[in-house]
Amino acid sequence: MENTEIKNILAFVENFLGQSGSHGLSHTLRVTRLCAEIGKAEGADIKILIPAALFHDIARPLEKKTKIPHEEEGARIAEEYLKSSGCDENSICAIVHAIRSHRFSTGEKPETLEAKVLSDADKLDAMGAIGIARTFMQAGEHGDGINDAISHLHEKLLKLNELMYTNAAKELAKERHELLKNFADELEDEAISCGDFNF
Repeated sequence: MENTEIKNILAFVENFLGQSGSHGLSHTLRVTRLCAEIGKAEGADIKILIPAALFHDIARPLEKKTKIPHEEEGARIAEEYLKSSGCDENSICAIVHAIRSHRFSTGEKPETLEAKVLSDADKLDAMGAIGIARTFMQAGEHGDGINDAISHLHEKLLKLNELMYTNAAKELAKERHELLKNFADELEDEAISCGDFNF
């Protein structure tokens, strides 16, 4: 895709996503940057990968209201947009598959290299310092507390290191996982010590 087409997709996505929030535009832009880095290292088709990354969370704001998984609705929105913009059918199928399969915990498994790169990039943004910040943003958005964030760290985020598909993502995940693990251990220790205090 040409730069103009990518800019048009970005403008379209911006209309759906807020600038901030745990799954806002900033998350999408970080995932897109990670996709470009990992995709280059792995030899992925950037013309498929970048549009898929930009579209991957477009339906997040609608999920709670519609009850439709955001990966399914996002794939539908992307397909509709790409058809209307004259994108070829093979590219549309590849982009839609990557969007539909990016969510590691539900839905279909990524079959193409581009889909695997997008899934890895999305997981990487839930790790390291950014992952920690997003965990607490998400807890606040849901009205949850520190103990809920601790549970999320242990039940989901600390398992992501073992779920990477590509070698480039595995390398990037090492340092992020270590930081996440150390933080989670320290946070749990401090939370427990506070809980033992008697007034």
